[in-house]
Amino acid sequence: MSAPPQRSAARPIDALASPALTNLLGIVGIVTPVAAWATAQPDIKNLLLIVETVIVLVLVGTHLWLRKRFITLRRANNLKSMDDPGYYDLVRAHAERELISEYSEIADGHMRVYASEVPRLSVMLVKTLIEAQSEPQKILAADLTTDPSLLTRRREYMAANRQMIEAGGTINRLFIAHRDDLARETYARDLLALIASHRQLGVTCGLAVREHLRPEQAVDYIVFAAAAVLVEEEQGDAEYTRGRSSVYFKDSARWRERFESAWGHGADAAPMALQTYEILTRPMLEAGTWDADRVKQSVDGL
Repeated sequence: MSAPPQRSAARPIDALASPALTNLLGIVGIVTPVAAWATAQPDIKNLLLIVETVIVLVLVGTHLWLRKRFITLRRANNLKSMDDPGYYDLVRAHAERELISEYSEIADGHMRVYASEVPRLSVMLVKTLIEAQSEPQKILAADLTTDPSLLTRRREYMAANRQMIEAGGTINRLFIAHRDDLARETYARDLLALIASHRQLGVTCGLAVREHLRPEQAVDYIVFAAAAVLVEEEQGDAEYTRGRSSVYFKDSARWRERFESAWGHGADAAPMALQTYEILTRPMLEAGTWDADRVKQSVDGL
């Protein structure tokens, strides 16, 4: 049975684009003039020079043809300038294969994605962190929690978080909520359910009040080890019809410091603030005795 026409046509194209063929022609191109120079027989010398000329013409013609046929992707000018070159290179390779972003941007250490691509990219970044074994195997996530149910629905992302922790990594997630939201019974119920689901995965959770943070701290972002940071510039919705995020493979240390300043230490740390909030609100939710004014007073002291 003969091969399908498209497959038959693809074989010579793949052969011409093969690095092995290019390397072979290059080696022959080096050996041929050396052999021509070494031989004392004029006929053989002329033949070898003709062969050398043909090889040069083939290489030039193949190069020009491939440039028209294939997209040429610009690589990073200096791979070592990335915070974690190995992690960056793996993410770049994944992004190129999946056509997830503009190649000119990722070559500069920046990748931008929109709408439904955002959760898919988040999952890829977590899984690549596991694959790359970047150190430390730690994720720091600050979440502007306007709707707790949004993150609950991202099951694939939650599954990737579980894989990260099962592989020996750690995740700290800071839930940033407005004072008035924290005082609403329905919001509190959804938030605590979300936190419970994260704790089941092994995530360390903390709470910060939006009004108590500086503007630069109240940003939705995820820091992946010492390798990259995903910044949500426009928050998405449940249907993934909107939303815009960017990944930066440089200067992630600045974002780690920003997270740590919002997370805090000791008695003022975000996990302690969450514990204080839970001690007050969980009994109210269970007993059906929600007191918004009392919750606001407690939140003001966090």
